[in-house]
Amino acid sequence: MSTTSSTGEVSGRSYLRGQIARELVAAIGPEHVSQDPAELQAQAADWSWYSKYLAFKNLDQPAADIAVRPANTAEVERVVQIASDYRIPVVTRGGGSGTQGGTFAPYGGISLDLSRLTEIVEIDEDSLIVTTGAGIDGPTLEATLNEKGLTLAHYPGSYHLGATIGGFIAARGSGVVSTKYGKAEDQVLQLEVVVPPGKTVRTLPVPSHAAGPDLLQSFVGSEGTLGVITQASLRVDPLPETRGFLSFSFPDIFAGIEAGRLIMTHRLRPAVIRLYDEADSYKLRDWVGTPFTGTLMVIMCDGSNELVDYETKAITSLVEKAGGTSLGPEVGQTWWDGKYEPYAKGKLPQPPLMYGTFDQVARFADLPTIYRAKKKIIEEEFAQYGARYTAHLSHWYDWGAMLYDRFYVDEPPTDPAEAMDLHDRLWDAGILTGLDNGGVLNDHHGVGIKLGRFMRPQYGTGFELMRQLKDAWDPDGIMNPGKLGFGPPRNSAW
Repeated sequence: MSTTSSTGEVSGRSYLRGQIARELVAAIGPEHVSQDPAELQAQAADWSWYSKYLAFKNLDQPAADIAVRPANTAEVERVVQIASDYRIPVVTRGGGSGTQGGTFAPYGGISLDLSRLTEIVEIDEDSLIVTTGAGIDGPTLEATLNEKGLTLAHYPGSYHLGATIGGFIAARGSGVVSTKYGKAEDQVLQLEVVVPPGKTVRTLPVPSHAAGPDLLQSFVGSEGTLGVITQASLRVDPLPETRGFLSFSFPDIFAGIEAGRLIMTHRLRPAVIRLYDEADSYKLRDWVGTPFTGTLMVIMCDGSNELVDYETKAITSLVEKAGGTSLGPEVGQTWWDGKYEPYAKGKLPQPPLMYGTFDQVARFADLPTIYRAKKKIIEEEFAQYGARYTAHLSHWYDWGAMLYDRFYVDEPPTDPAEAMDLHDRLWDAGILTGLDNGGVLNDHHGVGIKLGRFMRPQYGTGFELMRQLKDAWDPDGIMNPGKLGFGPPRNSAW
């Protein structure tokens, strides 16, 4: 590795980079430290529109200066110690399946790849808890659990795109059966986290305790800004005995929202409720093969035969009360069998198409207003660009649901600066409209760098408390700087 400039002189920055690289090599081995530009670009990339657009335009991603792949918590400790000694940024990387620019390194530093932390430490079959390294991907862990008749029951759209257990937790991820089994934040019970200046913290064995504030949930959703999650213990469930499918049509999406509200407020627990507006229903037909086009709801209940029989009958009665018309089980089964098809190669949206997914979450009382207001502002204020708005509701709670809504612009400006400006204006319009009408910034994709500017409008004075927590735990601001709206590193020698 060279520390000289093109003139043959050693610059301060390049010398320092070489010094840090040599210390990292000594800590974790030369084969796990890289300054190769192609590797650094790959480490920075994710599934955000920004990242895909930069690649489409052959422009560089905001990348780190050095990439490392530690093997265990002790090596992660050493990496964070070196970064703290030199006050340089650390950007943690899981599977790179995020959509919010969370792996971008706008201030350079170290990309810390956790892909070697894949050990399944323990499967506690008495307590139904699995303890595993944060770098393991969902399908690999699931295959091992299935051999014992168990499941993590966390199947996100990124399931086959490399998403890791640490990534699930760091972004408060959600899977298709979250309505019954919960999101990652509900499934995680204990974490091992490396924090500056290179110390390991273990949260309590279980989260339901009256032993002070729950340290666990401070790390959950922190997106690498407070520390590096290296190991997690999560609740697992028995594989269901059977699954039952339902599907319904509605005169409009608002009748469908009412049906979902009735199901949830009657405290029934289907594993899946998916409600598609007409535009999203057409996409579903093309991508998955569901035959119906209109306002469509698909439902899946799982568990024992007796439970599934009871729930499907009770749900059918409530949905028909709300104006739904049964389409039978086949459409629901087709959806389940093809649930990953929208994420298959060639089906995910790609530049030059412009797109963005808001996935805001709100109470039942606010959802109809949010849908109407966002559809109006996207399609009317950006009519000159032919902007389109589609939506479905895919994660339901006792009190509300998540609106997985998306904008599309088929022919955006060709100039990168103009395209990025339009992209951000669309995001401003959609997010702020959601916030103004009772929505919360994000359900499960996280914040990253893309949505950081909305954190202060969302939290108000509460954001200052978050900043104070960040400052106390990471005084130099080296942990994933620029994300969650926390700004650049402080006192950086980089």
